[in-house]
Amino acid sequence: MELNLKNPLAFFDLETTGINIAQDRIVELAILKVMPNGEVVKMHHLVNPTIPIPEESAMIHGIRDEDVKDKPTFKTLAKSIAKFLEGADLAGFNHVRFDIPLLVEEFLRAGVDFEVGNRKLVDAQKIFFMMEKRTLSAAYQFYCNKELEGAHGAMADTEATYEVLKAQLDKYNGQSVEDIGGNVIAKIENDMASLHQLVGSNMVDLGGRFVFNDQGVEVFNFGKHKGKPVTDVLEKERGYYDWMMQGDFPLDTKRKLTQIKLKGFKMG
Repeated sequence: MELNLKNPLAFFDLETTGINIAQDRIVELAILKVMPNGEVVKMHHLVNPTIPIPEESAMIHGIRDEDVKDKPTFKTLAKSIAKFLEGADLAGFNHVRFDIPLLVEEFLRAGVDFEVGNRKLVDAQKIFFMMEKRTLSAAYQFYCNKELEGAHGAMADTEATYEVLKAQLDKYNGQSVEDIGGNVIAKIENDMASLHQLVGSNMVDLGGRFVFNDQGVEVFNFGKHKGKPVTDVLEKERGYYDWMMQGDFPLDTKRKLTQIKLKGFKMG
């Protein structure tokens, strides 16, 4: 089936030096842009990341320092890549959690303004997870090794969910849940407050350092101020803003922090 497009749709994938959004760099970029008329245009670059490629990363994508030492840096390519993606929506496989944040970081480091807020984001992995074997019956089979009889009957489903949750805790109890940067954002444990943190998507920044609370207020999602409104902390502890801006946080996180700070001044 041909895609029904109003805007160009750019499928893209990155190979990188690692998975830390704030520190790691792109070593390969591939874009396949589908135009509304069905035309397909491609862009591909090997990129000099300007930092060493760890062997553990090279073993995954096969790209080593000698392969990219004479290739252009992302800063050199940034404007042409941004131009190629101009007006295009973005598609990928699990790209919202990693590829897009890291691409935005590279653009910001290069001084090129690249916004994703006005683009449609299409994630094939999301569709895959929604459509293929993600039902209660499948979970019951996977975790409990049982066939769910009477599926879609309210009591049968309720009892199966109870068994699945207990089996999940048996399997995962004590294991940490990490974001794409390797930061622990939650832990699977037999505690309902902890499990509650796993529900929903309420991130403010792409790195997940800020989230919206139940009142829609931006709060910290890490450290000593976790759960506190960002504006309150910045007002009471003036040096915290400078600490984060100078710290090893993704540029997108710093940008969002500045936006929250400026919004607080306007409201104050």
